[in-house]
Amino acid sequence: MNRDLANVRTARMSPLARLPAFFALEGKRCVVAGGGLAAVWKAELLSAAGARVDVFAPEPSDDVRALAAAPPAGAVVVHARRWTPADCLAAAIAVAECADDTEAAQFAVAARAAGVPVNVIDRPEFCDFAFGAIVNRSPLVIGISTDGAAPVFGQAIRAKIEALIPKGFARWADAARTWRPRVHGLALSFRGRRHFWESFTDRAVAAPDKTPTDADLDALLTPSHTGEAGSVVLVGAGPGDPELLTLRAVRALQSADVILFDHLVSAEILDFARREAKKMLVGKTGHGPSCRQDDINALMVSLAKAGRRVVRLKGGDPMIFGRADEEIAACSDAGVAVDVVPGVTAAQAAASRLKISLTRRALARRVQYITGHGRDGKLPDDIDWTSLADPAVTTIVYMPTKTLPELVAKALEAGLDPATPAIAVERATRTDERLIDGTIADLPARVAGATPSGPIVVMIGRVFAEYRENAAPDELPTATQVRAR
Repeated sequence: MNRDLANVRTARMSPLARLPAFFALEGKRCVVAGGGLAAVWKAELLSAAGARVDVFAPEPSDDVRALAAAPPAGAVVVHARRWTPADCLAAAIAVAECADDTEAAQFAVAARAAGVPVNVIDRPEFCDFAFGAIVNRSPLVIGISTDGAAPVFGQAIRAKIEALIPKGFARWADAARTWRPRVHGLALSFRGRRHFWESFTDRAVAAPDKTPTDADLDALLTPSHTGEAGSVVLVGAGPGDPELLTLRAVRALQSADVILFDHLVSAEILDFARREAKKMLVGKTGHGPSCRQDDINALMVSLAKAGRRVVRLKGGDPMIFGRADEEIAACSDAGVAVDVVPGVTAAQAAASRLKISLTRRALARRVQYITGHGRDGKLPDDIDWTSLADPAVTTIVYMPTKTLPELVAKALEAGLDPATPAIAVERATRTDERLIDGTIADLPARVAGATPSGPIVVMIGRVFAEYRENAAPDELPTATQVRAR
């Protein structure tokens, strides 16, 4: 092995403005002081969570009396008087709607003296905790907090999540709560339990509006859904922008025991992995120290045979110059289950940023992908140069940094028009993306002058001729651009 496989420590948790926590209030007593709309809403939330709510208001409003007459869950009792410090005793939570800071301070002192967490509505300096925006698919509950900085922003995020989470998930979450004791009684290993709940999630996502039945549970308890064997999933991480990850890729990362990743994978992508997963850098650096492919294959197989769920995380798409065939073969030969999750390729991502179709009608009849170097790091000797010189083709060259001058020279010898437009895209879709464009004849010199340090893809073809002229200034990529003169 040319260098040691590297273990990557999970990053520490970033600072939190608030610690998200969920109180279990079923049957517990809570106190609400005040009878305004804000206090009534907090009393309703506490009742919905199963609490017995004592509301203290000298002049109870019609709203608070209506809530007491028909509470969502726990009883709401209205006391037509001002609160006293003794009212906070033996409460689980104390909430107040106060007219001024003086009353707010008095209430906070009284609650804390009784050992009760306190919230004074719209007065964060007197609060031990905050109520966030809520997405209710109980028992699936999602809370959103902006630490009081932008409540409207929090509400907007809640609306987005509401649109993404089917209401039927409430039934599936309730089924999970009901079925958990039976699953626990099977004495499955951690891997088996996780496998079961992953299958449960697949079924819920596939049929969110279905009411789960015992037949669903029986199907999920079959050996295929509680298997203990390890597995390998080849996952395409895309070109770097974490928003281009597929949902399947995110789910694979969140269920992985071990992640073997390449240098081309950005740190933001790894943030999607569950914190407990072991992360190992096994990537290759162009013309530098690298892990041998055989060693990566052996490590991947040995981890899977030890019962681990292994994610082999690759930049772009695993099936495009990612040696996926070798890794799939290694798994198959060892009897290890293997799956593939495709990713957005660098070429697709770069084209989308440029807003250029790689198959523009009348200009390109086909697209071809070629690699700029072979196993020995040199320019491959089996490139179809006649095909590359075809004016009606769009050619995408992967990993061409060191061999670009030789590649261009041979393509020109084969008849490629020196004036053919060409663009090199470095770190496509990342915040430090850079575009280097010109003609194919002068591109090697421009790339060398730009001294790129990140992954590059070179795109050649007539489709790129007028991309800058046809785009409005505010539509051009925001990356640094090195232009032809």
